[in-house]
Amino acid sequence: MIVLAFGDVCGPAGMRAVTTKLPGLKKFYGADLCIVNGENADILGIKPEQAHALFEAGADVITLGNHTWKRMQIVQELEGNPFLIRPLNFPPAAPGNGFARVPMGSGKFFGVVSLIGRLECCWNSACPFAAMDRLLEKQEADFYIVDFHAEATSEKQALARYLDGRVSAVYGTHTHVQTSDALVLPGGTGFITDLGMTGAEDSILGISTKDAIAHFTTGVPIRHKAPETKARLEGCLFEIDELTGKCTAVQSLRVEEEGSIGYN
Repeated sequence: MIVLAFGDVCGPAGMRAVTTKLPGLKKFYGADLCIVNGENADILGIKPEQAHALFEAGADVITLGNHTWKRMQIVQELEGNPFLIRPLNFPPAAPGNGFARVPMGSGKFFGVVSLIGRLECCWNSACPFAAMDRLLEKQEADFYIVDFHAEATSEKQALARYLDGRVSAVYGTHTHVQTSDALVLPGGTGFITDLGMTGAEDSILGISTKDAIAHFTTGVPIRHKAPETKARLEGCLFEIDELTGKCTAVQSLRVEEEGSIGYN
């Protein structure tokens, strides 16, 4: 089985790149499951129409993160669409769910999980380690894929090692910078610290270079704007054994909006 996961879609350039490139990518790789982190689709947060566009382009599940509530229009979608998920370890009273159960053709189910980190990211969330323990005890799916939206690389790596052998894949999102450590852990869990970003190439983490520099040099808060320049899609491919649920191969991906499909 092939699972494709793409990192934080950021702004108009990221949305354009996904909607034009994702259908071909799914076909090219023969993907059985495609997961897209969409929490920055509107730069901060995601609107319902953007979620619809990502699903229409081929996303099977959309995960969110620390900007989930920046566009409150999304609450109704979170409550009505089981494949649009916010972090599982948000407070229990939060709208929506943190787990999506996706049917496979063989009668089995993928379980896609969204989690958020607590270290320098979301201080009022519950422990992601304990949240996963509770979810896995329920045995609601055959194979689990985890999007861990976190700032600290140490927290991401610790969670992956903690879950090694119990889930098929763990990958990090949130920092918008793709890491070079894609690997299969000893217990058979695929891992990469961060998928990277789907957004404008000529930017700083998907936002205007000029504005980002001005913020650092003046200390004055500046409204984030995303340039609509050429974009790239960054993510990862996980190959999963259908019998065991173990990951057998991991490959980071970087696809230029105007270029050909290929590996990083």
